[in-house]
Amino acid sequence: MASDRSGLSAQGEGQAALASARSVAATMPDLLVEARRVAATVAMGWHGRRRAGPGETFWEFRPFETGEPAHRVDWRRSARDDALFVREQEWEAAHTVWLSVDRSPSMAFGSKLSPVTKRDRAVVLTLALADLLARGGERIGLIGGMRPTASRDAAERVADALMHLAPSSALPETEQVRRFSDVVVVGDLLDPLDEIDAWMHKLAGTGARAHLVQVLDPVEETFPFGGRAEFRDPEAGTTLLVGRAERWRGDYRRVLEAHREALADRCRRLGWTFLVHHTDRSAAEPLLALRARMAAGGKP
Repeated sequence: MASDRSGLSAQGEGQAALASARSVAATMPDLLVEARRVAATVAMGWHGRRRAGPGETFWEFRPFETGEPAHRVDWRRSARDDALFVREQEWEAAHTVWLSVDRSPSMAFGSKLSPVTKRDRAVVLTLALADLLARGGERIGLIGGMRPTASRDAAERVADALMHLAPSSALPETEQVRRFSDVVVVGDLLDPLDEIDAWMHKLAGTGARAHLVQVLDPVEETFPFGGRAEFRDPEAGTTLLVGRAERWRGDYRRVLEAHREALADRCRRLGWTFLVHHTDRSAAEPLLALRARMAAGGKP
């Protein structure tokens, strides 16, 4: 009997994975359109990491500073004013940003308090970020699904890769990540802290820096349940039946806050960033926060 139950369990997990993959594929065109819309709302002022440095592309003219070599003066530009100017070129070393979106079963959750599931919002954020980073000249890769590319159609490539990936664990593998790259992980980050700690340790060992985006449904934040209620773990399939669920609210919120504070503290110590996004809020909000934090060199 034990072997029979194991076979049924494996079959059920396979069917669930297939259903999830089909759901992602069916909704991906709409999610890509939404990602484009969100990216367009925050594109103003998004310039990636382009700055003055070695390169061939014009960046800006700036006043000549005493002590600089005379050969740096742009005499043509200086002739138009009673001052000396230096022509700066744009720093063109493309940076690699690895993206990862949690597509585990828990991300399929969505309540009546939000218009989208956590998974769909996480995918939109990931695609919108890919689009914005591509505009800034960055090299974008999808962990486990796509090698880094500096192509302008990076968002479409990431979307195509996601449609062909099977649902994975919440935390991405780290073997592809190299030193000096950035890793953006979008998911609910509700895994046990010891598992997250082990993953963070491995990623930190690569020399990369990470930006963690915790996506939660407002129900998961507020716990608005009362009376008799049944809770089901979408990962393990276990259920818990409780009476007077409102009595659990205070302890639940304390545990969630402690979990979040632990994540934020670990990120601070590693020089990473951490932010929380609720699916009833605008998708543009975390993108704007990510822009500021990535531009600040990873400071929380």
